[in-house]
Formats: sequence, structure tokens, C-alpha cells
Amino acid sequence: MIKFLDLEGVNNRFRKEIDSRIKTILDKGWYLQGEENEKFTQNFANYCGCKYCVGVANGLDALNLIIKAYGFGVGDEIIVPANTYIASILAISQNGCTPVLVEPDINTYNINPDLIEEKITERTKAIMVVHLYGQAVQMEKIWELAKKYNLKIIEDSAQSHGSIYQGKRVGNLSDASAFSFYPGKNLGCMGDGGAVTTNDEELYKKIKALANYGSDYKYHHIYKGVNSRLDEIQAAILDVKLRYLDADNQRRREIAQYYRANIKNEKIILPQVYDENSHVWHIFAIRTDNRDELQEYLKENDIQTLIHYPTPPHKQNAYQEWNNLSYPISEEIHRTELSLPISPVMTDEEVEKVVEVINEY
Repeated sequence: MIKFLDLEGVNNRFRKEIDSRIKTILDKGWYLQGEENEKFTQNFANYCGCKYCVGVANGLDALNLIIKAYGFGVGDEIIVPANTYIASILAISQNGCTPVLVEPDINTYNINPDLIEEKITERTKAIMVVHLYGQAVQMEKIWELAKKYNLKIIEDSAQSHGSIYQGKRVGNLSDASAFSFYPGKNLGCMGDGGAVTTNDEELYKKIKALANYGSDYKYHHIYKGVNSRLDEIQAAILDVKLRYLDADNQRRREIAQYYRANIKNEKIILPQVYDENSHVWHIFAIRTDNRDELQEYLKENDIQTLIHYPTPPHKQNAYQEWNNLSYPISEEIHRTELSLPISPVMTDEEVEKVVEVINEY
């Protein structure tokens, strides 16, 4: 079976280094808010090209904390793509704000910048961009809109660690960015984890306190905070893997380039890329009207695939108030999308087999 993502293979490459770092933590007996967290967050901030990074418990918390730190709440609107993973929208709702859905570009799957301005009202506070599947959003027009209407830009960078737009990495294209380090991400830990990156010192200090029970120092609480912290073991694992992220992303690009050059099946719509550096291929998303049939066919040929995502947020039971709304581009993507195997440990033979089997479909 060609796995969609061979996590054991991905992580075994770093086993000795990770074991060594975990042993150091166990020997110290310090498991939260320690040296490993400080080391990783500084290194990750440097990697993204920004000044500050706060390690938190997961990607949803990272988004939640950004919105909470800005003080956005009931009556405030935040623009968000209609076809994102539901976490982007949950973070808005959980702060009492109103998500305003905008259709994506059918070619990039990212929010369509040309459709944003018509959704801006006097209640709009921010635009949340999601670098979906690993491709950086084309930000130029979004920067212009944010400046014109005095809006914050929040990046959901959960799928795009290392993507580059106009020479800058995601995580450094906005006022604040949220990352997830879920195990399957391009930079993933061995449990849950997340981070916020920013160049705003005041925001950094507030999020750091909010994530630690609202405390700026022990037993002193200046905000009604939460408990959302990246533990020392996960921070150490991420710090080891961060050194290999660019090489892993390059391998993903090589696989994606081979897929795009060699899959020749008229039933398949291949993903489009506006700049090779902009995409780190967290997901290689094809589209086909025969999605379920193709997935079963690939399974029969020992190729594992996934669907990202079968049901759009506005059709979920969690948002029943939206169930009658129509976002046809989002619905088309969710109806037809299929994710092919892609990971830095795939062999050339495996990649070639995927192409061969698809071309015979």
C-alpha cells in the first residue's frame, strides 16, 4: 500500500536527534514554559522572518487567541474563505464574531481577492486569509484593502509552513499568523501543537499572557485567559524537524512537479500554481467528477487517498443557519476534490506508480 502520508517514515529519520532532546528534557524534569519552548519559538520566528512567536496548544487556539487579543467580539465581522477547514470559521464564531464567507478562486482554491471588497461593511474588523493546501494567498490586493478600510489581516498558515510570497514567508505577510503543528503538517509534532507569529510586540505580549491563564508572571493575572501552551517535548521535536523543513518542502515540490507533468487523464483537473516557491504542497489536490469512483479504484490498486474536505462549512450541522446558502465554487471543490499521496519519504517508484495507475483509469 502506498500510504497517503507515512508518518512513521517521516519521523524515523529524526529518531536519534529527537530521542536525545527528549532525554535532556526528562533529565531536567521541566515540561512546560522552559528552554525548549524558548528555543523553538525563537527559531521559528527567525524562520518566518518575523520578530515574535508564541507556542500554543494547537492551531485553533492560535486563531482564537489572535482574535481574542484584538478584542473583536459580538457585532464584529471577519471575512474568511468559504471553502476552508472549519477551524478557521470556528475561531471567529467562538469569539462571538460573525464569519463573512467569500468564495475561492477555482484555480488556486484560495480566497478570491476580487470578491472581498463587496463584503466589507462598517462592522468588518479583519480579513482572514487561509493558505489552503500549502499555496500562499496572492496578498497584494488584500494588503491594499486592509489599508483602505483600516482592517487587520490574520493568516491561517496551518497548511503552509515555508510557503513564500514576494520573497517573504507566510507567517510574516499579515498582522498576525496562526500555525498548526498537527502531526500530518509539513512541520508536525507528535501530538497537538500550534503557534502565533507577529511583528507586533504589544500583541505578542498579550497573546503570551492570554495563553497562560491571562498571566504575565506567576499568580499575577491581567486578562481572563485560557490554558494553551506548547509543551517542552513537542517544542523540542519541532525544533529538530524545523532544520529539515525546507528540504522536505523541496521534495514535495519535486513530487508535485512530476505529478503535474505526467498525469495525462482527461478526467482529472490538476492543481495550478502561480509561483513554484508559493506552494509547499501540504496537499496535492486533484479534482474529478468521478471522485468516489476514482478513490475506490486507487484503493484497489493499493494507493491511499484522502478527501479535503467532503462537506463545506456552510453545509455542516454546526452551522445550520447557513445550510440554505449557496457557494457554488466552494461546493464544486468539496464535491470533486481528491488528495493524492505526497510526502518527503515517498520513493520515485511510488510516485511513478501513482501516475501510471491514474493514467490507466
